[in-house]
This record gives sequence, C-alpha cells and structure tokens, in this order.
Amino acid sequence: MTQAARQDPARAPAPLPPPGTVPGWAVISAAISPVLLVTAWVWAGAVQPASYSPMRQTVSVMAGLGGTDRWIMTTALLLVGGCHLITAAGLTALRPPARILLVIAGVSSVGIALFPEPATGSTPAHLAFTALGAAAIAIWPGFTIARTFPRPVFLSEPGAAIVTAVFLILLAWLISETQGGSDLGLAERLSSSVETCWPFVVAVSLWRAARRPGAGSGPGLKADDRMACPGTFR
Repeated sequence: MTQAARQDPARAPAPLPPPGTVPGWAVISAAISPVLLVTAWVWAGAVQPASYSPMRQTVSVMAGLGGTDRWIMTTALLLVGGCHLITAAGLTALRPPARILLVIAGVSSVGIALFPEPATGSTPAHLAFTALGAAAIAIWPGFTIARTFPRPVFLSEPGAAIVTAVFLILLAWLISETQGGSDLGLAERLSSSVETCWPFVVAVSLWRAARRPGAGSGPGLKADDRMACPGTFR
C-alpha cells in the first residue's frame, strides 16, 4: 500500500448521516406547538374582560387590537408558526407538496399574528391567512401515507383517509359557525387543538417505526427512505 493510499483516521472526513436521519429537534418542535397554543389561549382567556366568551369568540379576538394583553396570544401564534416551519425543515423525507403544506400552515399562523383583527370586524389579510391555514392543516393528514410495510396504522391509507375526513368535518363545522353560529370559539379551539397535535402524532408513530429491527442504524431518528408523508422520518 502506498503512502498516498493510506489515510489518517484522525483526518478522515466525518461520515455523512444516513439519508433517512431526522433530527430530534423536528420532533420536539412538533411537540411544543400544541402545548404553546393551548397554554396561550387559556392564559389569554383568563385576562380577558367578562364580556369575552371562549364559546362564541375566537382566539383571534384575544390577539386582536381590541384584546386585553394581546401580546400573549400574538406571541403564541408566532411561536406556533415557527414550530411548524422548524418541523417542516427537519422532516426532509417528505415529498415537496407535503412539506409545503406544513410551511403554509406555519406561515399562516405568523400571518394571523402580524395582521391582527381590528377592534371591530376583520381585515382581508387576516381572513386570508386564517382560511389558508385552516385548509392546509385540515388536508395535511392526507399526505401522511407511508409507503413501507409494516407501517403505523395512522400512516396507512385507511388511517390517513379517516383522519383527513375527521379534520374536514371539523373544518366544515368551523365554517358553518362563522355564519352566525353560537359556538364559533368552541369549534375553533377544538379543531386547532386536534389538528395542531397531528404532526406530533405522526412524528411519534414514525419514530417508533424507525426503532424496529431493520429500520436503520446509527444515531438519529430514522425510517425507511421510501416513506413519503408530512411528518415522516426518512
């Protein structure tokens, strides 16, 4: 063996991570998002005047220009949006449309915070970001079908279809409540809490799948690189 063929192990480049590796911070950001959201609206609701009704009024009212201590809900919306963006950035196993949906949801949350409701009525920008975010997160489960076997039940075709149907029903309920319904606040809180939890559910399901024998070796969270869904580890 010639001297040129030899390589000093200490100078050898660090091995690249497997193509299916997913950073733990992507899972953590998915876990933090729903905690931030629920904590913020409970805290913000506690400081609102007695005239505020969480059953009838949305969280946007608490972040709006007429809200009391609006910084609480505004900060939470910004952080939740950031968590979605971080999660999307870390889940590189996703097909572009799936990751884009998660980015849209994150950008929409930021947009809702940056374009708050006025003291009365709303604005086109606020309504646009609200509608865009609600639609993106509602159809998100439809892109979480894993193409490997065995696969988590939530990420099978029937599982993803059922969850998507439930989310669309929640979205339809929310839309119907905007037409003068008396439970708009309840519909929004229930929908957003369930839907914001779903990236974490998907992440945990895939993390467990990645720990099965043959799912990969070495550091990091892995799953088969043929998995293609928003929230998959590849």
